[in-house]
Amino acid sequence: MKAARLHEYSEHISPESLKVEEIEEPRISDPFDVILRVGGAGLCRTDLHIIEGQLEGAFGPALPYVLGHENAGWVEEVGSAVSNVAVGDTVITHPLPTCGLCLACRAGNDMHCANPTMFPGFVTDGGFAQLLKTSARAVVKLEPTLHPKDIAALADAGLAAYHAVKKARDVLDPGTRAVVIGAGGLGHIGVQCLKALTKAEVIVLDTSEAALDLAGDLGADHTVRVDGEQVAAVREITEGLGAEAVIDFVGENGSAEDGVGMLRQAGSYYLVGYGGMLSVPIINIIAAENNFVGNLIGSYTDLAELMALAARGEVRLHTSTYPLDAINDAVADLNEGRLRGRGILIP
Repeated sequence: MKAARLHEYSEHISPESLKVEEIEEPRISDPFDVILRVGGAGLCRTDLHIIEGQLEGAFGPALPYVLGHENAGWVEEVGSAVSNVAVGDTVITHPLPTCGLCLACRAGNDMHCANPTMFPGFVTDGGFAQLLKTSARAVVKLEPTLHPKDIAALADAGLAAYHAVKKARDVLDPGTRAVVIGAGGLGHIGVQCLKALTKAEVIVLDTSEAALDLAGDLGADHTVRVDGEQVAAVREITEGLGAEAVIDFVGENGSAEDGVGMLRQAGSYYLVGYGGMLSVPIINIIAAENNFVGNLIGSYTDLAELMALAARGEVRLHTSTYPLDAINDAVADLNEGRLRGRGILIP
């Protein structure tokens, strides 16, 4: 089959970062294995970090291997014990196939599984290929109205956004405000999740007017250009009090400093994007009773709930599609800021 593989890490993204080549097809080796024909694979900024070697210490896969952790497609083959999906079903995959037996899995926090069976796109071969092997515990059967290319990036970007918003929902009663920092690949999904799950007034910040226009189209109540005066602008919108929740989909380039400055007393800061540093005097946290909450990805249940919203048209992705042969063009577009929304590979 055809696949895009990483052969070596590089400090800088290049036109030959990934190599499209013929490799052996995955095979069923466990009764709970599921092989799917990939109909869409999302390109994530984490893929750039992988190419640059930033995650080598955390995961250290044997090179070469296939990237791609946001995947959806059609079931091609199943192991002997699989009963939740059948050949031909349309599915989206949770990024982390889990054991189902550890305490985290049994508590519904399967993204913290102690014994994951594989990790496509990080440790094992991912979805930048025609076929992908995953597990029955990772696949969510989709409504036939949903096409893999339209929802693939919800497997990680959408899941992370939904997971953060679901946590924030507890502090976002009617009449409250939520600030979204970054209206790009994750943030534009976060805006929709906030509108679907809460009655909060949504304020969106971004450096790009195009991204802010998209956020407005998706239901944002206020859009604020990041121009040096963004904290003051949010303070004005919130009558000087700040927002009950700030959800940071950027996590670098000063976003944390801005976000802390936009919090009200007893407000909560939800971190999704990463790359920067958060430095807050402890006395300030205590005096304001602020909360800082990290968000990785969501659970299998979160993904199933998000798919229900997608089937109802309440969450949709803004995408640009690429054939697998154009993988390095897609990587360059993401790296150089030319993508609006999410890039989707169609093997």
